[in-house]
Amino acid sequence: MLSRRTLTHHEADLGTWIFWRRPIFLNQIFLLVLCSYPQHGNAEAISSIRNTIRVASFNVALYRSTPGRLATDLRTPETKQVRKLAEIIQRVRPDVIVINEFDSDQSDHNASYFVNNYLSVSQNGQPPLPYRYVFSSPVNTGVSSDRDLNKNGKLTEPADALGYGRFEGQYGMALLSRYPIQHDNIRTFQQFLWKDMPAPQLPTNPETGTPFYSDSDMEVLRLSSKSHWDVPININGQMLHFLASHPTPPVFDGPEDRNGCRNHDEIRFWADYIDPEKSHYIYDDTGRRGGLRPNSRFVVVGDLNADPHDGDSRDHAIRQLTEHPRIRQHPVPASCGGAEQSKLQGQANAQHLGNPAYDTADFGDKNSGNLRVDYVLPAATLKITQAGVYWPPPDAAEHQLLDASDHRLVWVDLVLE
Repeated sequence: MLSRRTLTHHEADLGTWIFWRRPIFLNQIFLLVLCSYPQHGNAEAISSIRNTIRVASFNVALYRSTPGRLATDLRTPETKQVRKLAEIIQRVRPDVIVINEFDSDQSDHNASYFVNNYLSVSQNGQPPLPYRYVFSSPVNTGVSSDRDLNKNGKLTEPADALGYGRFEGQYGMALLSRYPIQHDNIRTFQQFLWKDMPAPQLPTNPETGTPFYSDSDMEVLRLSSKSHWDVPININGQMLHFLASHPTPPVFDGPEDRNGCRNHDEIRFWADYIDPEKSHYIYDDTGRRGGLRPNSRFVVVGDLNADPHDGDSRDHAIRQLTEHPRIRQHPVPASCGGAEQSKLQGQANAQHLGNPAYDTADFGDKNSGNLRVDYVLPAATLKITQAGVYWPPPDAAEHQLLDASDHRLVWVDLVLE
């Protein structure tokens, strides 16, 4: 969840400018046109077209305060929150989905429990959606650093872990796929040290200008607050790399902006990884160096905790990807529900410069307001046929599903040829 320190003002893009500054009746026409189309398309028809797939990102807010608690909730098929989340996924029916804020444990069975006990079972009349292939891997949340990383004179607090967390695996990640995952070629970057990124945006003490973290801190502090994964998937004989991550929120810190700096560089990691001229410094958890091979096809996917126009990210960090020449930018996933909700809630939302139809998360109206923080960003060589945000309007029966998470599922349909 994000909160706002200050409202960032900057020049909005042309589409946003038109949305906010045109007459009210034109805004109503915009919403009418947007809402006249299906909010998640015909998923079964899409999946029947050869080499066309639906990719999704969803922060499911399936984190718990103690280890093992989520496993208990997933082992039974009756947990109300999980049933709602499963119904949303069944309604959109993605072929590949990355889920964030999903606790993992040492046994790492949670993703399988979710698939077998919820997604493979009809929810509220929706067709079951079994995923044959699952990937999950350790993350940095809750892993002890043995350092006082937040500089409050105490050790072993959640903020002192290598990634914020009360226990190892809290706020973890998982990837579910209907197509074979190439496990032998997966690359993870959980252990990559922040200091090994060239010219990192490290926090400083604003009063003295000295580094916030000591040299000994930087010897152990990893870049990823959770992890960065490159998961290749074989889709009808064609390889597609899913670049999954969940950077730290750029808030919940102090004037040193340590989380804002880290969020910026966690996003930068993917911008460098897909650029052969900038990825030479990168190494994975096996020691292999370099980034994505030239001409590889990829999708950057996950809750990246940064909005292109609003919120508190450092230097509009997500623009490192949304304006990257190797990434396709349009069409942007949108919903009529997000636009209507922004209008109904008002407060911070009324001050935003971004198009509220692009919002993917419903945050506190007095602080951050609703923001676009969840992404499916395909390579520029891939064609997008349609895209959307699952945000039913307030008068829709499905709107009652949305209280299961403060984020919305984002989906994109891609043609690989």
